[in-house]
Amino acid sequence: MRQLRSPAPPALPSPAPRLPTLAAAAFALASLLPFPLPSALSGQEAAPDSPSPRWRTSHSIEVGGEMVNYDAVVAGTTLVGADGDAAAELWYTAYFRTNGAPSRERPLVFAYNGGPGSASFWLHMGIMGPRRVVTPEVGPQGAPPYPLEDNAWTILDIADIVMVDPVGTGFSHTLGDAPGSEFWGIDEDARSLAQFIRRFLSEYERWNSPRYLLGESYGTTRSAVLAGHLQRANIDVNGIVLVSSVLQFNTIQFAPGDDLPYIVNLPSYAITARYLDALPGPNPPDLEAFMAEVEEWSLTEYATALLAGGTLEAGTRARVIEQMHRYTGLSRDFIDKSDLRVTAPAFEAELLRDEGRIVGRLDARFTGPAGDPLGTRPSHDPQSTAISSAYTSSFNAYLRDELGYDGDREYVPSGGTRNWNWGRMGGGGAFVRGGGTPNVAPDLATAMKRNPSLEVLLINGLYDLATPYFAAVWTLDRMGLPPELRDNIERADFAAGHMMYVDQSLLPQWKETLDAFILRTSARAAPVSQ
Repeated sequence: MRQLRSPAPPALPSPAPRLPTLAAAAFALASLLPFPLPSALSGQEAAPDSPSPRWRTSHSIEVGGEMVNYDAVVAGTTLVGADGDAAAELWYTAYFRTNGAPSRERPLVFAYNGGPGSASFWLHMGIMGPRRVVTPEVGPQGAPPYPLEDNAWTILDIADIVMVDPVGTGFSHTLGDAPGSEFWGIDEDARSLAQFIRRFLSEYERWNSPRYLLGESYGTTRSAVLAGHLQRANIDVNGIVLVSSVLQFNTIQFAPGDDLPYIVNLPSYAITARYLDALPGPNPPDLEAFMAEVEEWSLTEYATALLAGGTLEAGTRARVIEQMHRYTGLSRDFIDKSDLRVTAPAFEAELLRDEGRIVGRLDARFTGPAGDPLGTRPSHDPQSTAISSAYTSSFNAYLRDELGYDGDREYVPSGGTRNWNWGRMGGGGAFVRGGGTPNVAPDLATAMKRNPSLEVLLINGLYDLATPYFAAVWTLDRMGLPPELRDNIERADFAAGHMMYVDQSLLPQWKETLDAFILRTSARAAPVSQ
């Protein structure tokens, strides 16, 4: 795995000015036009072979000193079930650059959030779309109105973007009597997105464009499985971007008898305590050196102590407790009573208990008042509390005010999926339910072996306690890849949490990292001009 060093954040460019009055008038007219442009004016049209409506608007944005003209399309695609009947309507928002290179030569990025059951508005309004909501780097946003600005760090200058809302999220929903169970499961979800991508490539004539999957959180799980489903349909992708990754779920579940999650979570506890000035001694000045030190100790002395279980010698146990105290800031008594095994929720509730505060799960730099000062787990997530209203409100306003959506569906931000099937396909195609803790790392490894040109970019938020960085690194390091394929994985660490794009100072790092990955991997596959 190649490590990308985190560059010092460059100075933030000023957001591009909004369109002047004349251009704004043109925008208002464009918002009434369907896609593609017919002779009559209309707000929507049916997609080919589908009753789904769509809305098209035209815009401009300045990115890196270059004017980028683009069309935004809000639309739905009808998916069919196993019986061939319409079973669901999957909605998306796509952005197509209209100046520059021909569209068929431009990379195409399919992006989504996780959950499972989360719509894509987080990535959409945080970093991927051409407009973004402005939130404080660390702290509550407060009440509306929330500011929107042009996103000078979007990748729309180099790639077209498709923000996908899986069935049960956003506007996407089942049709007729089709059960949600056809779409709500690890393989069911991936199959539905593979069907959507096939239809999208045909509808927009993008079959020979470089293709990318970009998912956050459970979206990384989705990408690993989706890549295999696409390959079975003879559709390879150039690259997969894993943002705040979880492929091997036992690394985050703290199941009884499983010591692995404690080992791979400890480095996150340590750097969180360092950030919050909660360590018992002076803060280590070098973050990278501190990370390497704790990672090494976690995999050696700490792992050996946990694996010893009840046979651990008393003197060794005392030494491990002292080292854990020094690395995490937790009291020796708490570590001892936890039997050296501290879950992430317990850490979040305990670290700042004496101050009456809890630590954020999605971003440990966010702290908030404890609902229950004696609680064994946090009553809420301070980061979610701080920014959820801003993202939800801003996206709904943007969708209607700027993208022209005037339909009657309500956007479901999360929770629209139920009874998720965590079982997997077994040998010979037989479905296996209750087949243990999900681990889709083998799916990703298989996809990379079948397509040796497939490259992976792992993006970590160092202060992410939901999908800890070291758990993701540990998983990717143990996929059984030959050395030449291990070099197809790049790693980029961000000094932020699960949603690193919330921190505006890191947006240039995001764009630099994504641009370099996409440009390199798409140039390799570019057709030779005649």
